[in-house]
Amino acid sequence: MTGIGDRAPAFSLPDTGGTERSLETPAVIVFTCNHCPYALGWHDRIADAARDYQDVHFYAINPNDAERYPRDSLEAMRERVEREGDWPMPYLHDESQEVARAYGAKTTPDLFVLDADGALRYRGAPDPDHQDPSLNASWLREALDSVLAGKDVARPETDPVGCSVKWK
Repeated sequence: MTGIGDRAPAFSLPDTGGTERSLETPAVIVFTCNHCPYALGWHDRIADAARDYQDVHFYAINPNDAERYPRDSLEAMRERVEREGDWPMPYLHDESQEVARAYGAKTTPDLFVLDADGALRYRGAPDPDHQDPSLNASWLREALDSVLAGKDVARPETDPVGCSVKWK
């Protein structure tokens, strides 16, 4: 598991278009999926943050077992991106679940904010409540503002809240 201050594991995963994407920093890594109500509730707020923080690389990664959860298959991911359009970040498929295990992802969503050197500076939920859009991913934005200003993150870790990662 990657802890606060640790260098985050590199990765290379396919996106919904078949392009391999590798980690670039600074970054926000969001372990997410197609069916969890928490992940779906926070999706637009995270996407808005990706649009607002143009100098940060955002990666949505789906680690769920697609055999048991077909709604999380690469094909279903591709269909979602095509249906919804305007995804400001690549949606990556972690079929082996190696990336999720390396980071210690627990839920969908589970966010990891990395600084320019690839060190983990924030881990947890986007904000306190997936049902309140007015919160606007406030914890994520606080962490990003601190990281981009070269400051310590005041709240470096919150409890990730969501559906459990569906392990194989």
